[in-house]
Amino acid sequence: MKKSEADWAEERQEMVRLLAGFYRIHDERILRAMEEIPRHLFVPERFRLIADPYGDHPCPIGCGQTISQPYIVVYMTEKLNPQLGEKVLEIGTGSGYQAAVLAATGAEVYTIETVPELAEHARQVLKENGFDKVQVRCGDGYAGWPEAAPFDVIIGTCAPEAVPLVLVEQLAEGGRMMLPVGTGIQRLVILRRRGGVLTQEDDLPVRFVPMVHTKTV
Repeated sequence: MKKSEADWAEERQEMVRLLAGFYRIHDERILRAMEEIPRHLFVPERFRLIADPYGDHPCPIGCGQTISQPYIVVYMTEKLNPQLGEKVLEIGTGSGYQAAVLAATGAEVYTIETVPELAEHARQVLKENGFDKVQVRCGDGYAGWPEAAPFDVIIGTCAPEAVPLVLVEQLAEGGRMMLPVGTGIQRLVILRRRGGVLTQEDDLPVRFVPMVHTKTV
């Protein structure tokens, strides 16, 4: 049965209540973004009614990829704490939803996706929902976006076996990077550059799709 926008809005509000209550997310900017951005529109239409876009889990978006669990989206965004005007690089655009949440904080977002179909979908849905300033590239996430570097924030939503050195080189002074690392068993890794010194710490255990090499388009 087709849902109305009121139905979707109610589910979106319930999602935010779960994030604020059960998961104790406190950043009002991010919670507001999660409440305002129509997450279901970032899920291709053929998956919406079977995927439960506002449920507490990842959802399929086609091409063997998923849109991340809402908690993971908000958790990573809150940890990285993007600020107005900061430059953010996302590796693994997927549906485009994480990029929209980042852009809603006022950050300048660049995002890279390896799958052409998903890159085009994300580009279109971002534009349709007022995020037309987000720069979307179909290409190799391992290469980063050198001509736009350095970045204040780098976020990965796909997992390399080890932290790519090219991405480390594109991290600005005072910058922070968070991405899942590993094969099979993965863990979120947080890197920070302060005073020219790079520090690294392990965070949550997670499961993301692998980061793969591809040609830039």
